[in-house]
Amino acid sequence: MCEDGFFDYLRGIDCSDVEVYAIPEGTVVFPKVPLLRIEGPVAVVQLLETPFVNLINFASLVTTNAARHRFVAGKSKTLLEFGLRRAQGPDGGVSASKYCYIGGFDATSNVAAGRLFGIPLRGTHSHAFVSSYMSFDEIADKALRTKDGSSTCEDFVSLVQKWLNKIKWSNSFRGIFSETNQSELAAFTSYALAFPDNFLALVDTYDVIRSGIPNFCAVALALSDLGYKAVGIRLDSGDLAYLSCETRKLFCSIEKEYELSYFGKMSITASNDLNEETLDALNKQGHEVDAYGIGTYLVTCYAQAALGVVFKLVEINNQPRIKLSEDVSKVSIPCKKRIYRLYGKETYPLVDIITGENEPPPKVGERILCRHPFQESKRAYVVPQHVEELLRCYCAGSSDKKQETLPPLKDIRDRCIKQLEQMRRDHMRRLNPTPYKVSVSAKLYDFIHFLWLNEAPVGELQ
Repeated sequence: MCEDGFFDYLRGIDCSDVEVYAIPEGTVVFPKVPLLRIEGPVAVVQLLETPFVNLINFASLVTTNAARHRFVAGKSKTLLEFGLRRAQGPDGGVSASKYCYIGGFDATSNVAAGRLFGIPLRGTHSHAFVSSYMSFDEIADKALRTKDGSSTCEDFVSLVQKWLNKIKWSNSFRGIFSETNQSELAAFTSYALAFPDNFLALVDTYDVIRSGIPNFCAVALALSDLGYKAVGIRLDSGDLAYLSCETRKLFCSIEKEYELSYFGKMSITASNDLNEETLDALNKQGHEVDAYGIGTYLVTCYAQAALGVVFKLVEINNQPRIKLSEDVSKVSIPCKKRIYRLYGKETYPLVDIITGENEPPPKVGERILCRHPFQESKRAYVVPQHVEELLRCYCAGSSDKKQETLPPLKDIRDRCIKQLEQMRRDHMRRLNPTPYKVSVSAKLYDFIHFLWLNEAPVGELQ
């Protein structure tokens, strides 16, 4: 129903005159702070609204969710993203893997994301792998070369069985088990033959303490005889706090009994629908988990399904524009703006201040009045010890402005982690965090309210 000229216009449209200013990826941001500023022909920029908001909303949401999990888990724990099977389609799954990595996760089980973005890959075998074995007869090649290559153990299966019988009567396992599940032992043995340097076993297919752990230890000790060091185990069900503590005790007992210095420090990985609350509960209960595999609650952002990023016109033909609402939180801040982060003596951020494009920037050591955009009584003077301008030019369009280069994914991740470490602890706590202050300059505050009064119709009482 449109004129042909409209489609001719769309065929020839491009972004050559569009300028994009953005806060660098991996930066901690807060409500009311513009993440992007886009300048260009209004029709072109309007067409960019949906792709820009789509790209920023999901990415920021997943990165934030990942960072929250990292904050609860602590710096020392390894976090593995296991969410591909529960993600919103293959594109959502690959995107989630990328942004979980930025948010502080260490690795992913998503091989496609690893190939595309260089994210470290980690994973274990499945329960199906364990239950697919019936007996040792299914292992065709039972030979395993020693780690140093000096000789070959022709029957690794027999070596494993020998160790199982030995630990059955050891001080470590005395009275804990009588007979383990032999098909599980066959599966572990087969996996170790294939991956002697990366043997990490899923031990809860049948019974963790009476089968999974003894079978794992038998295979790990057999590998040790040949110069290899097993990596550890994964728990995917049950009381993770209790089972991890019992497993660590057994590992430490084996280390002492057989004088294997690494055995007590082997990795214990936990999975099974983990989320922030589960991690927090495990920390309070006490546990021996070294790594967490987190999927569903992470990639689907189960706690908050969407992020409310919006795209608003703030200036056209050098004329500032404002969007009003009875809900003050939805009133836009007009005109082309700059954003600065002001830091205090302790090196953490104090406040973000939004100024007009042509206002002089805040200076170190000089007092500046910071005002709440809409609440008249909320204001404070700040003397910054460091000032950081947040918006940077990433696409200069037809201008001759200097463009920032896009950093590698690893650098974005490092920035994210550093930014989170810089934040004051009370801003970061899970329960009742102190709101971070986002302010405007005194000049911009006056202009916002002048334009507000100018654009809002005056009522009449009769």
